[in-house]
Parts: sequence; C-alpha cells; structure tokens
Amino acid sequence: MNTFLKIFLVAVAAIVAVKLFPIIMIPVVLVLAAALVAGLIFAGGASIVLVVALALVLAVLGVVVGLAAALAPIWIPVLAIFGIVSLIRGRKSRAV
Repeated sequence: MNTFLKIFLVAVAAIVAVKLFPIIMIPVVLVLAAALVAGLIFAGGASIVLVVALALVLAVLGVVVGLAAALAPIWIPVLAIFGIVSLIRGRKSRAV
C-alpha cells in the first residue's frame, strides 16, 4: 500500500470514530454512573465500619489505661526495684 492510501484510511477511521463517539459514550457514561453510585454506597458503608472500629479501639485503649492506672501502686515499685537491681548488677559481657 502506498502512503496516500494509508493516510486516507486513517482519516476515514478518524471520521467514523468521531461520528460514532456519542453512541459509544452512552454505555460508558452509564457504567461510570453505576460505578459512582456503587462507590458512594461502599464509601458510606466503609465509613460506618471505620467509625465503629475506631470507637472499639478507643474503648479498649481506655480500659487498658484505666487498668494500668488502677494497678500503678503495684507495678511502679516493682519496676523501680528491677531498675535498681539492674543498675547495681551492671552489664556482664559474655564471650561466646
């Protein structure tokens, strides 16, 4: 095929594509609209799940902090004793 025929066929294909563009775009727009609606539904459901999960994590964290505060008279002196013992004992380097 010569160059003129190739350019002519590309021009005809471009004209056909431009003429068929509205017909091709109708299903594309419908699919994108359906995807947008599905995305909004999913985002709404996901946001509810995320809020519930965040509330659960904060509740567990509150219980842990409350438990640590309630047991502070026990674990703070024990931690201090362990610290003093480790300071007195020092580091012993062991040759392997």
